[in-house]
Amino acid sequence: MPIWQCGRFRLSFERPAIMAIINVTPDSFSGDGLSGNVDAALRQAEQALSEGASILDVGGESTRPGSAAVSEAEELARVIPVVEALARLGVPVSVDTLKPAVMRESIRAGAAIINDINALREPGALEAVAASDAGVCLMHMQGEPRTMQQAPVYGDVVADVDAFLQTHAAAVLRAGVAAERICLDPGFGFGKTLAHNLALFRALPRFVAQPYPVLVGVSRKSMLGALTGREVGQRMPASITAAVLAAQRGAAILRVHDVAATRDALTVWAAIDDAEAR
Repeated sequence: MPIWQCGRFRLSFERPAIMAIINVTPDSFSGDGLSGNVDAALRQAEQALSEGASILDVGGESTRPGSAAVSEAEELARVIPVVEALARLGVPVSVDTLKPAVMRESIRAGAAIINDINALREPGALEAVAASDAGVCLMHMQGEPRTMQQAPVYGDVVADVDAFLQTHAAAVLRAGVAAERICLDPGFGFGKTLAHNLALFRALPRFVAQPYPVLVGVSRKSMLGALTGREVGQRMPASITAAVLAAQRGAAILRVHDVAATRDALTVWAAIDDAEAR
C-alpha cells in the first residue's frame, strides 16, 4: 500500500481519499469558480470536509481546454489568502499550479501538496518542490491548455503516458525528493481524445502497480459529456460512476467536485467489496 508524505501529513490509502476541488478562478469549466473569495472558499472547504473530503485542492488558474494563462501576480493574489485560511483547518491543502513562484509562496502559506499539471517541467519548479517537504503530484499533459485538445496524437497512449510519468518521477528522485512524496496522475482530458482517455482508464492497474499512489481526476470532464451527451452541470452521475470504477482499479486519490455523492458511492462499494472478500 503506497504512502504519500505531504509535509507533516502522512497519508495512507486503505480506501481512496477524496480530494475536493476548490476553484478560486472566475472561469472554471465546471462553473464553480469562486474568483478568489476567501470566505466563500473557506465555507466550501468546510462543507467538503464535513461531507468526507480529506484533501483540499486549490486552483487559481483555469486549465480547461482553450484557457489562457494568467499572470503570476494574479494567481498569487487569488491563491495565497485562500491557502492561508484553509491551512488552519488541519488537513492537507494542495495547490494546483505550474508556476514556481506560486509553488514557493503556497508552501510558505501552509500548502502540503503541489499538484502540477506540467510535472515540474517549468524552469525552477523542480527546485521549488525539492527545497520543501511538500508532497507533489506529477501529471501527464500533451501540449499546453490553450491548444492541448487540437488533434492529440500518440503512438501508444498508455505506454507513452507511463514512460513520461516514470521519467519525470525519476527526475524528481534525482533532485532529492523522497519517493514517498510523489504521486502520479495520468492526466485525463489533458491532450487526449475520448479513445485515449478510455484506454488510460482501462490501464489504471498498470499505473497503480508502480510504487506511487495514483490520482484520478475525471469529475465533470468532457469525456463524460461525450459518453453521456450531458452538459457539464448534469454530469454528476457519470462522475460518480467513474470515481467508483477508478477506485476499483486501485486509484488512491479521487479529485472531485461532488464530495458527498462520491463518498456515498464509495461507502456502498467498500461495503460490498469487503463482504465479497470474507
